[in-house]
Amino acid sequence: MGQGCLRGLMLLLLSALFGLTACAPPRSSRITIGAKNFTEQVVLGELLAQEIEALTGEPVARRFYLAGSYLCQQALVSGRIDGYVEYTGTALTAILKQPLPPIGQRDEATVFREVSTLYASKYQVTVGRGLGFEDTFAMVVRGDDAKRLGVKTISDAVKTTPDPKGWRLGVGYEFQSRPDGLRGLEAIYGLKFAGEPRTMDLGLLYRALSNSQVDMVAGNSTDGPIRALGFVVLEDDKHYFPPYEAVPLFRNDSLRLHPKIQVAMDRLAGKVTADEVRGMNYAVDSEHRDVRDVVREFRQSKGLGV
Repeated sequence: MGQGCLRGLMLLLLSALFGLTACAPPRSSRITIGAKNFTEQVVLGELLAQEIEALTGEPVARRFYLAGSYLCQQALVSGRIDGYVEYTGTALTAILKQPLPPIGQRDEATVFREVSTLYASKYQVTVGRGLGFEDTFAMVVRGDDAKRLGVKTISDAVKTTPDPKGWRLGVGYEFQSRPDGLRGLEAIYGLKFAGEPRTMDLGLLYRALSNSQVDMVAGNSTDGPIRALGFVVLEDDKHYFPPYEAVPLFRNDSLRLHPKIQVAMDRLAGKVTADEVRGMNYAVDSEHRDVRDVVREFRQSKGLGV
């Protein structure tokens, strides 16, 4: 092949590559908020989205029901979402892969500082101030069993069980494998269970508990069905679980491009109590209300976004 043909072929290839690059979709200028695949996450994602929309006057894209912490993290670092709400204990152990601090040193401020420093240095992500509540793992039992057996703490559950073979446990997929999950809990408390735990989607845990398919579940302290169905959260009397403060995470480049995101984070800081988020979860889960309406009413009650 002659040099002229080679030059022509090279120009043709370069032109094709330029065309592909030009046609590649740029990163969206629209702010995108993510959320994991359970009710509270969708509530909090909607809260972020509505507050940003109110401040910017621009529509915010929602990418909700991402299946767990890992997918949310991947979406964040790859730029598919600009931000989402995470929990500090989850961030520390499941995402940043840090060991649990010694019991007695698992205070909220220490965990927040470590998480903030690591996100900034490793991922160029800013951790916003807490929304005002923690959503910790919670070992939940039926109210009738708690009363009959006299169990109020996890230590109480070690001493007595509803069945001679032990507690039948139900857990979500993350709890079984996380370093702040089942195995550490068993080791700290000496808990014994009747066989292997039943692993299921988080949305099915309370149904299984209500139907007596299991006797104890690893839920979340702000889950709406706990109050609605008369369940009891056992006190973590040995303080095994670290703090799980709800905090917004945003990419630094998103904050530079959309400075009003920071304004939204500042306005939401400290505004949501555990009871309030529990009430919103209940309204969506048990009353089957639209999440946008529930969040809009909450924001109006707080004078937000006006």
